[in-house]
Amino acid sequence: MTSDSVEESPGPRPLWWRVLTRKDVLSGLLFIAFAVLGLWLSRDYPIGTAVRMGTGYVPRLLCWILLLLGIVILITGFRAAEAEDGPPMPQWRPIVLIPAALVAFALSIERLGIVIAGLLLIGIGALAGREFRPLEVAAAAVTLVFFTWLIFVWALGLTIPVWPGE
Repeated sequence: MTSDSVEESPGPRPLWWRVLTRKDVLSGLLFIAFAVLGLWLSRDYPIGTAVRMGTGYVPRLLCWILLLLGIVILITGFRAAEAEDGPPMPQWRPIVLIPAALVAFALSIERLGIVIAGLLLIGIGALAGREFRPLEVAAAAVTLVFFTWLIFVWALGLTIPVWPGE
């Protein structure tokens, strides 16, 4: 026994470990786990019918949808050609720009109105992506701002300013 022992590198991880640590596989397993937990917790709730829904109708329906989504994501993860070697390095743009978009929206909605605040939110948030396509962002922004106005201001009657100075 010598004091010059050299640590051996563990070598490459086995294939099952690399597949299990893929983001898609882990996400699918997480969705499945939450769906099974939700189905188990709501097992005693009355379901009712589609016309007369009981308290367990919507939660169980959402859990079944989540379970199906989890299975699809899990299968997609298993079918991926190559497993990732390790966790990806975090990208700075989404980490910084998504919270910045939310803060800009929160600080500007009362002074600038829901239209400009919504455009700020979507514009700043779009910069967090890898590719910025101005035409697609503009179309999405106009559509989302319109539906935001339609739901919150027109349909629900909330007193949110639509334009600056209202």
